[in-house]
Amino acid sequence: QVQLVESGGGSVEAGGSLRLSCAASGYTVSSACMVWFRQALGKERGWVAVIDSDGTTSLADSVKGRFTISQDNAKNTLYLQMNNLKPEDTAMYYCAAAPRRIWGCVVRAGDVHYWGQGTQVTVSS
Repeated sequence: QVQLVESGGGSVEAGGSLRLSCAASGYTVSSACMVWFRQALGKERGWVAVIDSDGTTSLADSVKGRFTISQDNAKNTLYLQMNNLKPEDTAMYYCAAAPRRIWGCVVRAGDVHYWGQGTQVTVSS
């Protein structure tokens, strides 16, 4: 049984930092694509950061220069380091195991294989 368990969310002031973790069981995070999504109230769930099985990473334009995605293969855990947080980063954050195509990782929410339960991030101005 696959489980993805996020932690590390919380409330911070603008300019602050948080580090989200996603501990996986029943699934090897280094084996395929792992994605961080977020969903704000009233908005669609969208991808934030993705890491491929070869370690290649990509970030959404809105978080470039502020967020970093990484993984610890020994701990089978995915991370999202979030710096210089802004109020618009307020959302529920989810980690997900996503499929891979020949051209790369699929970052559409509808194609995700497995979801975590989410962790709330709230940034106040």
